[in-house]
Amino acid sequence: MAEKSDFYVPAEHLSDTSWLNSKITHDAAQAESDGRITSAIAVDGSLMVVPVRDGLPSVRYGYAQSAAVWLDITAMEKQKQERFVDPVALGQAINSALISYDLPVAGAYVRRGVSIKDSWRESLDSLFRTKKIEVNRMNQSLMSLLFLLHGQPGKPATSLDVNCPEPTCGERDVAVSNSGADCPGCKMRLFPTDVLRIHEEVVEDGSNESPLGRLMQVVELLVVAGLATLLWEQSRGQLFQNTLFIMDGPMAVYGPPAKLRSRALHYFQSMSGASGALAPFICGIEKTGTVVDYASALARHNVLAEGDLMTVDSDVISAITNSDNPIAYGAETYWGRKFIYRSIDGRTVVFTVLPRQGPPYDDRGGQAHPSSYPTLPAILDVIDRTGSSMYRNGIVPVSLAHSKAAYPIGVGTDVLRLAARQKLGLGPSGT
Repeated sequence: MAEKSDFYVPAEHLSDTSWLNSKITHDAAQAESDGRITSAIAVDGSLMVVPVRDGLPSVRYGYAQSAAVWLDITAMEKQKQERFVDPVALGQAINSALISYDLPVAGAYVRRGVSIKDSWRESLDSLFRTKKIEVNRMNQSLMSLLFLLHGQPGKPATSLDVNCPEPTCGERDVAVSNSGADCPGCKMRLFPTDVLRIHEEVVEDGSNESPLGRLMQVVELLVVAGLATLLWEQSRGQLFQNTLFIMDGPMAVYGPPAKLRSRALHYFQSMSGASGALAPFICGIEKTGTVVDYASALARHNVLAEGDLMTVDSDVISAITNSDNPIAYGAETYWGRKFIYRSIDGRTVVFTVLPRQGPPYDDRGGQAHPSSYPTLPAILDVIDRTGSSMYRNGIVPVSLAHSKAAYPIGVGTDVLRLAARQKLGLGPSGT
């Protein structure tokens, strides 16, 4: 029966594409040379969950790390013009920082007498207090950045509204300070990191790789917020206005932490209003997904020419997702809007951009027109200038961040397993 089934794949059934013509802007990258972005900061993450020992397959340990790479685009372009590339000059054009974090994800607990969910809760609280982003004059813990994102640029929140994780307790929006608080209903200890609700996806029997992925996406967002705030506070009139922040993947927050979407949108738009300029320049680059497949099909059939930008409105979303109700797409998860761009060298890039004001998506379709995104020309200019062959349709900053954050396969897994055994106090045998 499976061999005889006829499935519908939107990317393989384009048929008539004339209806897309009105959604395409030709020669979209028109940034002036005086206002060109001169540097980029890309953020990417990687995770790995390993079984600690063959005799204990249910005991798993999780590792994750997020990398931020700064690239001097001007210096990189100068090397392109040289007959021979100077490796020293190219090396000086790149700077990077890495934050690593790990925790037992299944079958092991922080102490006796706690569930796997509470073990995760306590581990996250400890990680956010001890792990710091240290780069140049920035030295902030993940916890301080979490409070910063819930406040205003330069003015962190003093407390976070947390729902009690105890299933039988109905307390909601309990004000929890940096030091934590007791639930007024059941007296359970509440942590500021409970606002992320990552523990809700943790299960007793499973690898719990999904909640570790949620944690990684939160850390990546906090890294971008911290670095953008650093430039906003110390070089608002220069570096802040000449730097593009790039996230690997869409500008979205999925799963239980999705409420951070509205916090990120409000935070970065407030930063823009206070600076009096177009900055911050922020985008998310997607390497995989249904929209990427659809965009590749459009380029393959020459629907998009070099320099074309396509608006992904409700009609396009309906075609890509095969849905008759695309209006609310992304309203609960995205803080940037999707666009499809065919660069001048033929690469097809799917990316998300921050709107100047208001949400990118809502229950009325959101803001689909490029005019709501004044940073678009400068971002497209960077995409054109930083093409990479390290992966399909890639750009150099994201490629560098990925190479910094990625865990090595093969031997790397064995090393992580040995490290996990040591951390958990488990020997190589059953003793």
